[in-house]
Amino acid sequence: MNIRNLLLAAAALLALAMWKHAHRPVAHGPGEIAPDIPLQRALDAPATPWREGSYSIKPLARFSITARVLSRADYRFDRGAALVPTDLALGWGRMSDSEVLKNIDISQSGRFFFWHVDTYEKLPIPEREIIESSANMHLIPADRRVEQAIERSRAGDVVSFEGYLVEADGADGSKWISSLTRSDSGAGACELVWVEDFTIAPRP
Repeated sequence: MNIRNLLLAAAALLALAMWKHAHRPVAHGPGEIAPDIPLQRALDAPATPWREGSYSIKPLARFSITARVLSRADYRFDRGAALVPTDLALGWGRMSDSEVLKNIDISQSGRFFFWHVDTYEKLPIPEREIIESSANMHLIPADRRVEQAIERSRAGDVVSFEGYLVEADGADGSKWISSLTRSDSGAGACELVWVEDFTIAPRP
């Protein structure tokens, strides 16, 4: 390998190390750091849909949440990436407690959020509580400012955002509908959120 290739390889390794450092999970001590359940409110009146790219966006309910980021997945090439570039798996209540989370493996793939324990005897809290205190949320940024804020989030962050749970109808006939309950699981259980404001709490 010549000097030029060595320098390019070193630069690539340095860039990778810097990226990993910038995106490293945020550590917290024991205790709930996002204790409150998400707030969902019915619309005062039927809202007029609006356009976002090739999609018609129909609001279904007002929505706000403060939660711990359990995992983050960015999408660039799937069918919905232009509308929803990032999914956040979020936890609140005891699913924001590091003592609970250390016993649960969290992952995301294909627009789904997965949790796993070695055996059900090792569940740190009841399965129903895990389901009702965590969710995978597809985030539609309302503008570039919100998009940049979402891009800065990483696992372990406590984030707060508000906007609408929505239905998105694509010009190609595709349809994406938000869940309207926190108690479901599996296909169709993710929230599709039009995000108007997004903040990250100061990191420890």
